[in-house]
Amino acid sequence: MRFAVIVFPGTWSDYDCHYVLTSILGQEADLVWHRQTDLAGYDCVVLPGGFSYGDYLRPGAIARFSPVMEAVVKHAQAGRPVIGICNGFQILCEAGLLPGALLRNEHLQYRCQWVHLRVEVCHNPFTVACSPGQVLRMPISHGEGRYYADPETLDSLKREGRIVFRYCDPKGEVTRQANPNGSLENIAGIVNREGNVLGMMPHPERACEALLGGEDGLFIWRSLLRWAGSC
Repeated sequence: MRFAVIVFPGTWSDYDCHYVLTSILGQEADLVWHRQTDLAGYDCVVLPGGFSYGDYLRPGAIARFSPVMEAVVKHAQAGRPVIGICNGFQILCEAGLLPGALLRNEHLQYRCQWVHLRVEVCHNPFTVACSPGQVLRMPISHGEGRYYADPETLDSLKREGRIVFRYCDPKGEVTRQANPNGSLENIAGIVNREGNVLGMMPHPERACEALLGGEDGLFIWRSLLRWAGSC
C-alpha cells in the first residue's frame, strides 16, 4: 500500500507517521509537501498532527486552502481512504470533508496524555481489524480537541454509525471523567457518510511500539492494510 503523508508548514507528526508506515509496517510512504497538487498513485492520504501555519486564525483554517487540499478532496471523492490525525482532523473539518468543528478544550488547557478509546463501529477501512467495543489506548496532544456539532448533525452521526471512537475508561465505560477535552458524546473520531474519511484526535502513530508505551495504534494502520487487501 502506498501512503502520502502531507506536510504543511508547522506539521510535526509527519516523520512519526512515515516511520510507522515504512519501518514498522513495511509499506511505501512519501512525505508530500503542501504545494504539490497531484496525489495520483497513492492509495491512502494521511494528514498528520502539528500546528499547520501556526494555528493562526484557528487550527486548520489556513491549511484548508493549501494547493494540495484540492487533490485531497478529489482523493476522498474517489472513495480512497483519508485519515486526519489531530491537526489533520481539524483540517478535514475546515475543508468540509467532515462535519462539525474542534473547539478549545473545555478546561482551556493543553493536554498531552494517554487516553482510552472505545471502538464503536468496525465497518470502515480504519477499524476492520478491531472488534466492536474494543478498548484501545493511545496518546492525545492538543489544545483544541473538543468536538462540537449542532444537534441535527450529531443525531445524524449517531444514526448513521459514523462515530468511530469514544473516550472511555479502561473498562470501556463512556464517562465524563474519561473525556479529556469536553467533546460532545465523548467523541474522539468520526467518518464521513461514505466511511472512507476518518478524523481522530488521538495519535495512533505514537502507539505502535511497546518501548514507547503501547502498540494499540497498529490496529488502525493494520485495518487499512486489511481493507486494501480485501478490495
